[in-house]
Amino acid sequence: MAERRDPVERASESSTDLYDISTWEERTSVDGLSVALYRLFTASARIVVVLLALILLLAIGGFAALTTPEIGLLTALSAVPALGLAGYVYYSDATTNEPLSLLVGTFLLGVLTANFAAVLNGALQQYFQALGGLGMILFFYIVVGPVEETVKLLAVRLYAYTDDRFDAVVDGAVYGAMAGLGFAVIENALYITRQLPQGGDGLEVGLGLIGAGGGITAVRALAGPGHVIYSAIAGYYLGLAKFNRENRGPIVVKGLLIAAFVHATYNATVSIGAGLIQTFTPLSGLWAFLAYVLIYDSIFGLYLIRKIRRYRQAYRRAHTPMHDDGSIQSEQTEFE
Repeated sequence: MAERRDPVERASESSTDLYDISTWEERTSVDGLSVALYRLFTASARIVVVLLALILLLAIGGFAALTTPEIGLLTALSAVPALGLAGYVYYSDATTNEPLSLLVGTFLLGVLTANFAAVLNGALQQYFQALGGLGMILFFYIVVGPVEETVKLLAVRLYAYTDDRFDAVVDGAVYGAMAGLGFAVIENALYITRQLPQGGDGLEVGLGLIGAGGGITAVRALAGPGHVIYSAIAGYYLGLAKFNRENRGPIVVKGLLIAAFVHATYNATVSIGAGLIQTFTPLSGLWAFLAYVLIYDSIFGLYLIRKIRRYRQAYRRAHTPMHDDGSIQSEQTEFE
């Protein structure tokens, strides 16, 4: 879609000076001041968001959870599956490799922005609990899914999205995965801290720590990959939006709708699904839970992989050299 122009600009010759009539560029000192103030405002808004998120992290005890060695070890173990999945998304990028600075920055912002979700979820949950089981299902779809996917996408939007090195649609999936990894790490740390006796105090690194926190760590390890999948899906659509500015808003909303729905459906069905597996198979307890998570994450993980694969195939076709006779060189299949 071509950029819309004012009627005066359309009817005028290209050599006509229409500055401050129907076109504009930085010319005067007032123009320069306006540009500087706008840039200061946008930069300040990002800084304020980050500082507020950091304050929330300190207020809910997240920083202590990450700096306690025992909690840090269990958190690191719980993050291994999510890290592996985020690494797969990173290496699936057919374009240029993403810079470490943007990846780390997005991860840290994922850690910080997760605290917005923690506060909102905690504040609103009580109103849905009064409605019983139906209320909790509504809570997952109205609050948890939309809020958590929005704050993870915010982690991408605050930093990586505005960088020129975010130069392909698929980059959105990569940075979305990193934001999901950061979110999973801090969420796991908080869960592990709250579930361990006395928050891990008195436990030493070793068999005693593994015995006390092994089950909690295993459960959180299974939850982590889901966050990467959901936010990578939303991130892919954020990347699509960056290169389709005329439809940017609806594209972002579509990505958030899909990610939030998949996320909320997992929360709403995981107990039921694990229970059914436990009823109809020999699996029980953690193994039934593991089976359901693997099935669920595989379905939507394949959805994400298919989107990335379609992009990769289109990218390779677009960059396949042509013979002199004009015929297109045959494309290698994924199995060659």
